[in-house]
Amino acid sequence: MVRVPADVSELFSRDSRQIGESESILHDLPNEQSQTISLAYGDADPTCFPIAALVAGVEHILSVNPDPILNYAPPSAQLHELVATRLERRGVAVDRSRLMISHGSGHVLALLPHILVDVGDTIIVEGPSFLGAVEFFASTGATIETIPVTEHGMDLDVLEATLKRLRSAGIRPKFIYAIPTFQNPTGRLMPDHDRRRLVALAATYEVLLIDDDAYGDLHFDGSHAPSMLSYPGSEWVMHIGTFSKILAPGVRTAWAYGPDAIMRRLRQWKSDGPNGPFMTHLVARVSADGWLDRHIATLNQTYAHKYQVMRAAIDAHFPADVVTTSVEGGFFVYGYLPADLPARPLVDVAIRHGASFLPGTTCYANGQGTHEMRLAFSYQSVENITTGIARIGAAMRELRATR
Repeated sequence: MVRVPADVSELFSRDSRQIGESESILHDLPNEQSQTISLAYGDADPTCFPIAALVAGVEHILSVNPDPILNYAPPSAQLHELVATRLERRGVAVDRSRLMISHGSGHVLALLPHILVDVGDTIIVEGPSFLGAVEFFASTGATIETIPVTEHGMDLDVLEATLKRLRSAGIRPKFIYAIPTFQNPTGRLMPDHDRRRLVALAATYEVLLIDDDAYGDLHFDGSHAPSMLSYPGSEWVMHIGTFSKILAPGVRTAWAYGPDAIMRRLRQWKSDGPNGPFMTHLVARVSADGWLDRHIATLNQTYAHKYQVMRAAIDAHFPADVVTTSVEGGFFVYGYLPADLPARPLVDVAIRHGASFLPGTTCYANGQGTHEMRLAFSYQSVENITTGIARIGAAMRELRATR
């Protein structure tokens, strides 16, 4: 007798069914081979992982008093204070009750739609934007309004026109999602006057502004852009930061700071409870006494050099009509391809040449980006960056010759 598999999908909640029925926007991720030089993904440079500092930190926290580190216990109060202090150094008047330590910034981005968005609600995102966030938001069943990204970040004239149009239609968006500092994927840095205007627009239209500040510390010259929390109207701003880019992604430790009502509801939905004590005590120990700032300075030297290597390779190997962004920090360069070089066929050819990039379509919620590409300089060695860009350039020439 053949046993018929149980249809357990009938047990799914309404939210889960919505996610399951939505088409993933990530179907265009490159199908890389093991030998491919991948310039697609924004992994951190493993040679910069602070292994010695982490080992010493583990030895210290376990030798002093292991009970609150390994037992059922709250997260490190020292880490909470360290994050608050770093925000205050950027001009933020921190109310510590509105600060939450989380399991990575993606954890916060995944929770926010659960507390804010119902099917049919409207949210506003940049286009292109961080592919993980776009996927989270698209799965909610929300209507997504996409605002183009210019050389100065989100196009605020288009944003203002969109907010006016929605208000006239009786629609109040649930939030605006933006990455003003070294935007993923374009690498753009929003200038101060535009940052002020963005916060003012959120306050005027009473829409929550989510400031994803994952790359805020990675300014090649060591400076910091002004915090969105430091401007008038910041009561409508939710700031998300992370240790993933400045320590290691595997530590899965981040923070969120925002309006009191939002933060209280986030804590209620964070059903896995507060972060475990071990990792939070470790991050606090390693980051103390100015060590983190010295480490970030080293990271910026490393990533600045890698960017310059990629820039030189692009100039040497890409056709002149491929336009790429010039960046001052972060992990990415973004490219705009001519009509005869569509990104999806190009990445297939590039993989045959032994290199890959991220097609721009994965960074939009509305199918745009067919002639756009993201190149990550963060993970690969300088030798692999040069070789990978040369291979992608060869793929461009091959594809162009066949069209």
